[in-house]
Amino acid sequence: MAVKRIGILTGGGDVPGLNSVIKTVVYRASEIGCEVIGIRRGWEGLTHVNLEDPASRARYILPLNRENTRSIDRTGGTYLHSSRTNPSKMKKVPPTLEGQDFPAKETTKKGVTSTVYDVTKAVLRNIETLGLDYLIPIGGDDTLSYAAELDRHGMKVVAVPKTMDNDVRNTEYCIGFSTAITRAMDAIERQRTTVGSHERIGVFRVFGRDAGYTALYTAYVTSIRCCIPEFKVDLPKLIGFLIGDKKNNPSNYSLVILSEGAEWEGYQVKEYGEADAFGHRKKMSVAEDLSNEIKAATGEETIVSDLTYDLRSGSPDFVDRMVATTFAGMAIDAIEEGKHGLMTAISNGCYTLAEIPDPKLGPRHVDIGTQYNTERYRPTYDRKMGLPVFLTKV
Repeated sequence: MAVKRIGILTGGGDVPGLNSVIKTVVYRASEIGCEVIGIRRGWEGLTHVNLEDPASRARYILPLNRENTRSIDRTGGTYLHSSRTNPSKMKKVPPTLEGQDFPAKETTKKGVTSTVYDVTKAVLRNIETLGLDYLIPIGGDDTLSYAAELDRHGMKVVAVPKTMDNDVRNTEYCIGFSTAITRAMDAIERQRTTVGSHERIGVFRVFGRDAGYTALYTAYVTSIRCCIPEFKVDLPKLIGFLIGDKKNNPSNYSLVILSEGAEWEGYQVKEYGEADAFGHRKKMSVAEDLSNEIKAATGEETIVSDLTYDLRSGSPDFVDRMVATTFAGMAIDAIEEGKHGLMTAISNGCYTLAEIPDPKLGPRHVDIGTQYNTERYRPTYDRKMGLPVFLTKV
């Protein structure tokens, strides 16, 4: 086999299961005579590194072997660290590349125009210097959008999808989702005692900028109301439901879970801070805003809990360890077979290889017609016969 050296990196937010991918890639690669090079801090490791500087090389390049990856799958996070870096749209040329000429263009998002630089030629040069035959990027739709770009430029890529939002297209499951739902479920079940003791309305916020899978599936397994970005609820109706749930509960409390991007009619989630490399700004808490609306409309007291970062921390559950390990093995299988420009995936409940999603299509969204009850602001529980285990199709 011509392949001798494989690069691997993790981009975007961390999720449980990343280290299982890294370890399995290293172990499988060693069995077929391949060396694995870890690229630290995601795409930044290929844009900011100066391979002639030993300190810079040590900061961004980490050769991986069985010894230094032996136990990493027992913990969460990413052994290789991460960043939100988009080499094709950099607001500033990295210090190591200053003085070099790169394509520049103006981009406008939400009325703000800025100049960005495409340093892909520097990335390709670093890849060539490192002698990488293949690259395995692990990430969500942002990270994978650049993975597809690299493959179009001739670098062979086999991608692995991860995101606790489970919103990458062309796959029914992304690493990190199961653990996030399990953590959210546990947190809500624990907090029932506090919310119930004080006879209040519990308002929970989880990640989900554009897609509501995390809120929807948590609501599914905890039997509570939910609000997702794909559907703007009627605020008075939602508050009426929560008051009714509270009155009908022997413990006199009610619960609702919101995606961070959820909105109601006439309301838009506020944003703050500078946009990241992929144009995303942080969102203010819709849970706090809903809490204020509930108090103003009814006088009822609430308890607001932000579950966001807690859901992506710690070690992975069984599903994420299994899927991560399997995806890693599939990536090496694909490399052995000379395939590239593909992503490990699950389709119709089965493991498969799929095309890396077209970034122009954006994230995968909840199918309102089959998954969300717009009359009751709950998940739909009927008509599941024949669906794959994660209840959604690509």
